[in-house]
Amino acid sequence: MRGLVWLAVCGAAAGCAIPAPGQLASYSVTGDAIVSPLTAEAGDPERGGKVFAGRDGNCFLCHTVPGGRFMGNLASPLAGVGARLNERQLRLIIVDPRRLNRDTIMPSYYRTDGLNQVAAAWRGKPVLTAQQVEDVVAYLLTLR
Repeated sequence: MRGLVWLAVCGAAAGCAIPAPGQLASYSVTGDAIVSPLTAEAGDPERGGKVFAGRDGNCFLCHTVPGGRFMGNLASPLAGVGARLNERQLRLIIVDPRRLNRDTIMPSYYRTDGLNQVAAAWRGKPVLTAQQVEDVVAYLLTLR
């Protein structure tokens, strides 16, 4: 288990709530973005860089970033992504990239419903916690 620690989560119009253990923070998609953060705590770019490069995210399997090592070439390079996309757009891409591109090979890191071929141990569980999503968003915003 990844030690899921749930912090207070603010919904767009519903105020703040703490999801029950094992539940996902609620979010809503507006256009090409998730407008409200998934957590009350701001994302931390340093932690996000560790998630990005670490086993939880495994983002280097497909993406290249400036100064990175051992990177894949299956997906778009992320140099300048923080200048091309805003925080809200990046949040949706990490949470549920198939909302924007049905043919993407990128996994949904926070969505759990409607997925096929998920190992029994992972059914109903996100790959990343809500805080990890916010941390990765903060990291990606530094790539300008």
